[in-house]
Amino acid sequence: MKIRDIIQRIKGYFQRPLNITIFALVMSLYTLTAYHLSLFDYVTDNANGAIIVISFALLIVVVNFMVYTLFIYLARGVGRALLALLFVINGLALYFINTYEVLLTRDMIANVFNTRYEEASSYFSFGIILYVAIFGLLPALYVILRRIDRGSVKRFTLSIVASIAAIVAIAAANINNILWIDRNATTIGSLILPWSYVANTVRHIEHQRSINRQEIRLPDATITSEEAAVMVLVIGESARQANFSLYGYERDTNPLLKGDDITCYKAVASATSTTRAVKAIVEHTPTNELYEILPNYLYRTGVDVLWRTANWGEPPLHIDKVQKVADIKALYPDADDNYDGILLEGLREEIESSDKAKMLVVIHTSTSHGPTYYKKYPAEFEIYTPVCTTVEVAESNHQELVNAYDNTILYTDHLLHSIIEILRGIDSRRTAMIYISDHGESLGEGNVYMHGMMAASMAPREQLDIPFIVWMGDDKRTLKGLESVGHYNIYHSVMDYLDIRSDIYNPELSIFQ
Repeated sequence: MKIRDIIQRIKGYFQRPLNITIFALVMSLYTLTAYHLSLFDYVTDNANGAIIVISFALLIVVVNFMVYTLFIYLARGVGRALLALLFVINGLALYFINTYEVLLTRDMIANVFNTRYEEASSYFSFGIILYVAIFGLLPALYVILRRIDRGSVKRFTLSIVASIAAIVAIAAANINNILWIDRNATTIGSLILPWSYVANTVRHIEHQRSINRQEIRLPDATITSEEAAVMVLVIGESARQANFSLYGYERDTNPLLKGDDITCYKAVASATSTTRAVKAIVEHTPTNELYEILPNYLYRTGVDVLWRTANWGEPPLHIDKVQKVADIKALYPDADDNYDGILLEGLREEIESSDKAKMLVVIHTSTSHGPTYYKKYPAEFEIYTPVCTTVEVAESNHQELVNAYDNTILYTDHLLHSIIEILRGIDSRRTAMIYISDHGESLGEGNVYMHGMMAASMAPREQLDIPFIVWMGDDKRTLKGLESVGHYNIYHSVMDYLDIRSDIYNPELSIFQ
């Protein structure tokens, strides 16, 4: 058969009218089988009874059948375009679900919206192209090119009524499974494509609308001493406690800090995504409201505040000195802007030139963010080899993945030691440093990778147990012997160290005596 004949046959197939009912049924069955293996793996592993598995399969088919029918019948060309777009996104979402064990929750959607190009590009691989092409573009082209007979109003109405009746019947059959479904709703909902990311995108936009209102002002604070002091708060990225030798890890990943007279607290993260975790670090109490965050509050009080970042996800900053990597590079053209070390350029001069008695410096790093751990540190810190150089970490050699991650911790050790050395050289004010990570990181334990893919209540310990390291340049203050601390200790500890008091200050949450 000639190629021309094959093309003509394919063209004839797509031009032959297909009943809208058959089209919607075929595409809904495809949606069930192509995109939901992870969902049924979860349901079969956790549910008691085949009725739940069968019910979810039927529900996915019926709901998608109804929606696809509505799209094509009512929206016509626009409906086709929307369906095609959903299939392309499905292919992309499926890649991350299968490769990184992603749960498409509202927090995960927030991560997607906050991801910068540099971070997004680190996930690019041949695998992602295959997923988008096979599970996204092919069904999308079918939706766009297939000629569809929309049929009569009567047939359309019967299809919708029958779908609604089937949904009600499925719900009634699972009345005894409501408690199980409710307990597992977050996971189940996050694995249903395309409605997981559609619904959670709407939820994210609504959530952002609610929190991006003007900050709620806190009671006025007072600076209670004139003694010059600076606190450097370092917010780490994806640094888990388990891989710090300071906490008992067998590898010597903290060769410099172990000689710096530091104090290590065991800490637990309040969230597993950067956005939520950073908000917790700089807010005075757990809340869904947007109260004045620490840098804004101290700046209004009269403290000199400098925020330097190689990361993202912080709440809105209302201070006059926010320096991103590009800003620091402009000030110091010879600095290497490929790594977080640039955040320390000119730091001593910034501190010593301050005309305020009290100063807060926040350094927000990105040092251990995956999946490209091997790109997060200079060559001289590649001590543990060989390293994983693929973004498809689930397919990588586990030891190579750990090697690359451990090298990021070595580099973190260097950065923190360098900050301590800078502070040691400052005689004009009291100096202290607190380092805390936003969250930890999974490196394949339980076949889970990275972070932010599930709520803190469901997350493994590797994503929750984080380092909390304190260094002080004098002995005027002493530390409490706390067994466990967390993100919400930061606000009050910084206020305490800088001698700032207000009605919201809680001495119980300060790490200082």
